[in-house]
Amino acid sequence: MALTPELNERSQQLLKTLVERYIHDGQPVGSRALSKDSDLHLSPATIRNVMADLEDLGLIHSPHTSAGRVPTVSGYRFFVDTLLSVKPLQEQELGLLHDGLTNQANEDVVGIASKLLSETSHMAGVVTLPRKDLVCLRHIEFLPLSNTRVLVIFVTNEQEVHNRIIHTAKKFSAAELQQAANYLTSLYSGHSLAAVREAVVKELQLDQQQVNQTMYDAVSMAQLAFTDEAKKDDYILSGETNLMGFSELSDMDRLKGLFDAFSQKRGIIHLLDKCLEADGVQIYIGEESGYQAFEHCSLVTSPYSINDEVVGVLGVIGPTRMAYEKIIPYVDVTAKLLGAALNAKS
Repeated sequence: MALTPELNERSQQLLKTLVERYIHDGQPVGSRALSKDSDLHLSPATIRNVMADLEDLGLIHSPHTSAGRVPTVSGYRFFVDTLLSVKPLQEQELGLLHDGLTNQANEDVVGIASKLLSETSHMAGVVTLPRKDLVCLRHIEFLPLSNTRVLVIFVTNEQEVHNRIIHTAKKFSAAELQQAANYLTSLYSGHSLAAVREAVVKELQLDQQQVNQTMYDAVSMAQLAFTDEAKKDDYILSGETNLMGFSELSDMDRLKGLFDAFSQKRGIIHLLDKCLEADGVQIYIGEESGYQAFEHCSLVTSPYSINDEVVGVLGVIGPTRMAYEKIIPYVDVTAKLLGAALNAKS
């Protein structure tokens, strides 16, 4: 990671003003416009000299032949880390998020959170679905179908019912399946699916002579039932068409790359997964994400929790020219409210 440049107070003040003007207007900022800023108290010649220094440091650059300057990724990073003053949400904004996530009979609070992030930011809102690895098993049943096909029904988090069909190595009677289900429920009820999978693998590595056939068959069926359950976590995306309204993202090739990334999902999931271990709000600016499709975008994320366990991530995707001081509290508060809503339903 590049070292943060040291800037004197005058340079910091000018950079802050330039970034804020560019975020607000979307146009390159010239020295003449900055010299009119009453808070700077700098002559046009001084401003030109400071801007030249900032350009040498890689914090701003001149697009094309424009006389004005725009922030670089490094400039945005310095602004966010050093100069940004986050604004608390207004009471009306806070009420909108709170009512949307806590006063809804709708079970799809994850989808609602994604939509609220999009509506409040006027950008794209993204929320990963709660990780199944951290969902707790409550009860399991096996029902015989035909030949070696068995229907697995398992309940998680008190109320969520899942089912799937597995193919066992031999045919089992209904009584044998019931015995296996009772054994597994007594052994693993209250454990996360990730812990169940890990325990099952260990059980199967034991010498089969150490366990009786019924226990071994039960664990084998559990492996079939839960191993494939560790599918890639998915996410809900809302408002992606909002991004078409930003001039820096309206280039057709950029839009195509961005929407291809949204449809393929794998890269974004990998990026969001990196945020799961983070404490609080994380910000990826432009190329920091490591994905070419996001080269002109920023991603502001925060993890959300159920019962103090981080189970997912939500965030806002928009142009690098976003109002970070407003987006950061939107994301932070929404993550806390979503966690509280999911806790209330679990």
